[in-house]
Amino acid sequence: MTHVMKSAALQTDLQNQEDQASVSNDRGKPPKVSNPLMFLRRWAANPLQMGSIVPSAPSLCKRVARQIRRNPDQYVVELGAGTGVISKALLDAGLPPEKLYVVEIVHDMAEHLRQVLPGVNVVEGDARELAKLLPDHVRGNIGSVVCGVPLVLLPVAEQRRFIDAIQAVAPGVGFLHYSYCVTSPLPFQKHGLTAKREEWTPRNFPPASVWRYTPVR
Repeated sequence: MTHVMKSAALQTDLQNQEDQASVSNDRGKPPKVSNPLMFLRRWAANPLQMGSIVPSAPSLCKRVARQIRRNPDQYVVELGAGTGVISKALLDAGLPPEKLYVVEIVHDMAEHLRQVLPGVNVVEGDARELAKLLPDHVRGNIGSVVCGVPLVLLPVAEQRRFIDAIQAVAPGVGFLHYSYCVTSPLPFQKHGLTAKREEWTPRNFPPASVWRYTPVR
């Protein structure tokens, strides 16, 4: 069996399992934020969009949440929200849902996020087009950006597109980026950024760090 056929067979099997899980949830149970089957299926379809085969662990989610900086009137933007486990941690840490914008390119994941994150602004689209995706009152009024897109897997030119998109809507703010790399996942000097590892947790699979990247002033 070829690699393509194996991948297609894996996606079909995962979809069937996910559908069965959805039926169970429909029987009076609220949908769960963490959906490992959905996550694994999307990883099988496009590893470059996911970066991991499972959602982030609670230990990592809490570490991301405690690094958020914002004034009461400011928004938080999360790129590549996946199944919403980090979004949920942000809400649990006290972020009002109306102050959170999550951007997700995968349609079924965006639909999932709308179900499990009531009140949160879910935007389906490409994070490289942030200036077009976010409304006027949000652009320029962002306290923190959380990037869950696996930038380390992208060429430098593509990394630059994401960084420029963030800079366009949150000038000078920079972004938080969680990664499974031992060292910085970005060549930050090439991008005119400073880098600081704010958090590290061995309890995530695989172990993960939270990096803060800030434009050099």
